[in-house]
Amino acid sequence: MHPAPSVIIFTTFSGLGFGLLYFLGFGVPDVSGVTAFVFFAIAFGLAVGGLLASTFHLGHPERAWKAFSQWKSSWLSREGICAVAALLVMGLYAIGVIFLGQRWVFLGLLGSILSLATVFTTSMIYAQLKTIPRWNMWATPAMFITFSIAGGSLLAGAESLAPKLMAVAGVVQLIYWAMGDKAFQRAGTDLGSATGLGDRGSVRAFEPPHTGTNYLLREFVHIVGRKHAQKLRIISFALAFVLPILLIIAPVDGIVIKHLFALFAVLSHIAGVVVSRWLFFAQAEHVVGLYYGKR
Repeated sequence: MHPAPSVIIFTTFSGLGFGLLYFLGFGVPDVSGVTAFVFFAIAFGLAVGGLLASTFHLGHPERAWKAFSQWKSSWLSREGICAVAALLVMGLYAIGVIFLGQRWVFLGLLGSILSLATVFTTSMIYAQLKTIPRWNMWATPAMFITFSIAGGSLLAGAESLAPKLMAVAGVVQLIYWAMGDKAFQRAGTDLGSATGLGDRGSVRAFEPPHTGTNYLLREFVHIVGRKHAQKLRIISFALAFVLPILLIIAPVDGIVIKHLFALFAVLSHIAGVVVSRWLFFAQAEHVVGLYYGKR
């Protein structure tokens, strides 16, 4: 599929924001007052900013509120409800931590659960699509959730947890790529099954359906060269996981140097996740591509 910048920003930054809120709900880091305000501001800024970015991909962003009414059947609607609930609960929790010096444990726990639920519902928007075999598998929500928790631990400054969680997220990323590369073939869909003519023998297109481009080709058919994709995967994996882990575990002295290393680790991770998300959309092989001879 064509990787729209707004969707890449949405899936990257909202995941990081809700990942940080997840840890803040458990009291990690254990801060209050102005310091707590900074952490919550970063978390809310990332989460809300990411959600707002997603509306720019809609044909009519002003109608986004209507998505909330389809919660019985739509994962997009469930995502919106979970996101609003998580932000409201964590907002109340933040008031207690920042202004009252109190940690309301129940609100924090509920907010953490809702934050993770928001990430899960986001992942299911893609994982439910049978027309894109590369997304329609358990590794998709696993990747979204592990990325969110790993990134959240990094932003929360959980030095003991972050390297382990980053390693887990890295392994899940490799599993997702390995499974995704075989997903379209494993789905068993070809031009014969797509047209219903497969029982008559081998089916091929006599002529292209169109002499020019159209909406389906622009939105759902995006070809990434194998060599190009492999290079981007190496860059993504190195930036998102390898470099941040090395920066976190590096034996450095001085609080300033430590904070600089932590900042570089966060920036590297974000850059790596952005590349990973670009590949996530660019390599999405929609079955409609069969009709145009692109699969």
